[in-house]
Amino acid sequence: MSVLDKEELRLRVDADFNRIVELLSKKVALKSVSAQGIAGQHMRVSAQFVADELKQRGIDAKVVQSQNPDGTPGAFEVVGSRIVDPNAPTVLLYAHHDVQPVPDPSAWDTDPFEATEIDGRLYGRGATDDGGGIAIHSGALHALGDDLKVNIKVFIEGEEEMGSPSFIPFVEAHRDEFAADVIIVADSGNWSADIPSLTTSLRGNTDLDVTVKALEHPVHSGQFGGPILDANTLSCMLISSMYASDGSLNIPGLEGGDPVGGLQRDLDEEDVRADSSVVDSYRFAGTGSLASRLWTKPSISVIGFDAHPVEGSFNVIANETRFRLSVRTAPTQRPEDAARAVTDFLTEHAPFGSEVSVETLDTGMGWSMDPNAEATKDALEAMREAFGTDAVNKGEGGSIPFIPELQRIFPNAQVLVTGPEDPKGNAHSPNESIDLKSLKNNVITEALILEKLSR
Repeated sequence: MSVLDKEELRLRVDADFNRIVELLSKKVALKSVSAQGIAGQHMRVSAQFVADELKQRGIDAKVVQSQNPDGTPGAFEVVGSRIVDPNAPTVLLYAHHDVQPVPDPSAWDTDPFEATEIDGRLYGRGATDDGGGIAIHSGALHALGDDLKVNIKVFIEGEEEMGSPSFIPFVEAHRDEFAADVIIVADSGNWSADIPSLTTSLRGNTDLDVTVKALEHPVHSGQFGGPILDANTLSCMLISSMYASDGSLNIPGLEGGDPVGGLQRDLDEEDVRADSSVVDSYRFAGTGSLASRLWTKPSISVIGFDAHPVEGSFNVIANETRFRLSVRTAPTQRPEDAARAVTDFLTEHAPFGSEVSVETLDTGMGWSMDPNAEATKDALEAMREAFGTDAVNKGEGGSIPFIPELQRIFPNAQVLVTGPEDPKGNAHSPNESIDLKSLKNNVITEALILEKLSR
């Protein structure tokens, strides 16, 4: 593109931006909470809204209902395409139209399902995750219009916030509608509202249920306490044994590494402290850069613990306790290998000869970007042109397991993970919002990427 062309593209997005914001506001109002039933009428309405919007952008879009693994009706998915030249590259645009629930509306400063603009940010559930991704795709397609030079395929998912149980079977059943040279996943975010990012890696995940048994049945704490430790205490000892004194995991076989593509900028400790809401006296665990600790090194969190509540407790020694671990794995480690390493460690370190058993639940592979792919170079250049500053690559500590699965099914596709979020976006939390200036630059970025990919 010449400089004039870039300015023309920006002018097109400027002229269309009120429509983009209105689209996003209408999407927020749909209350497309998949946790209230992925096959519900509200999800059908949401999917149809997105399909109708894409049709106006020149996409031959339709709503297709998936099937759950057990054969029951699944999510309402939006698929579509626009073929401009059979010999041109094909780009698959991904986002999801379902949103997180709002357990406590009183925790919000605004109505979570009425988009509200305050100081340059649009507040509402799904405004950034992932209504923002839908808005980016819509804006980029509108900006290019008849000047689009790549073929487009679109998949807007309806169950991402529920773990995408039917995603891979749906893709495998519709391979022709997904096959692409480049896949743009607009479900991540930028370093900040003013500094763009490509997401370079995602950690994998696996959940483990651990049971610690000391007795066949509960006994009186006064009669047997001392030589016999309760299962809760034994569980705490077992959990503690996974860590070194500095808080690093010391489990053999758990892999870790440095940020993919190199560490261009470490995370600011004060920002992480503020964003995470840790108490003032807390010291961060682990060693190395904060980026590596959050993006590419493994972590283990106790996310559930079966114990008697304090209220109504009485003097008995708990005979058996179960707790659940969420294990975030390095981007390149197979989650089943990580699960095996943790299982072996826990069973080998059973405190005082207690019985320890481990059950592996869901697993998801991590992902790392190819920094040398042509699409990666195009995206970084587009971000610099749109935002007026170099991109800062960043990883994500969370997991999006369908991305490595997409690459497994389409091994020749180059994957770009972009998105509308920024550190103040509060995705999944009260007062979720999107920065509107950043949204505009993200639209321009994606339009530039599509233009560059046409070469």
